[in-house]
Amino acid sequence: MKVLLVNGSPNRKGCTYVALKQIQDTLSEENIDSEIYHVGHKDIRGCIDCRKCSELGKCVYDDEVNSFVEKAEEFDGYIFGGPVYYGTINPTLTNFMTRVFFSSFFGGKRIFRLKPAAAVASARRAGTLTAIDTINRFFNWGEMPIISSTYWNVIYGSKAEEAMEDLEGLRTMTALAKNMAWFLKIKELSLKEGIPLPEVSK
Repeated sequence: MKVLLVNGSPNRKGCTYVALKQIQDTLSEENIDSEIYHVGHKDIRGCIDCRKCSELGKCVYDDEVNSFVEKAEEFDGYIFGGPVYYGTINPTLTNFMTRVFFSSFFGGKRIFRLKPAAAVASARRAGTLTAIDTINRFFNWGEMPIISSTYWNVIYGSKAEEAMEDLEGLRTMTALAKNMAWFLKIKELSLKEGIPLPEVSK
């Protein structure tokens, strides 16, 4: 079982990374493999709703989005994290997720369907709940079970050193990782017991 953790922050080792690394370390303790995928420093343009993905099977803009969709298919769970910009999630992650989910769905690849996912947000002060709500909408649309924690999946700080001092935030990430691991193990067991996934709705 493998979990893909997407770092949507332009800062590779900033506050979002602190949260994702805490999750990754806990997943490892639960014998779940994981990988942190940094995309926040990329130049990701937004979706233009051209629907070419329905013809090509991938986004018409052949960049990080298409390579990610191919990679993501191999994973069993996902965590998308990013920083708050002006009260919501940063634009790069928004553009990235919009095109990833849009092109994979309309391109005929239901790679995220019924795979668990979680949203993580980092901020100096405010906007984290709006950011999480924004990310969660992609999961709802993608027919993905949303994994929660003991509190909102947020960590606070304006730099990594401050985020590492947010003990409640770190504990929240630990609980999130344990819940993700539990769900993945239950899902794997159910499939072994012959309980099939629901049929795809048209």
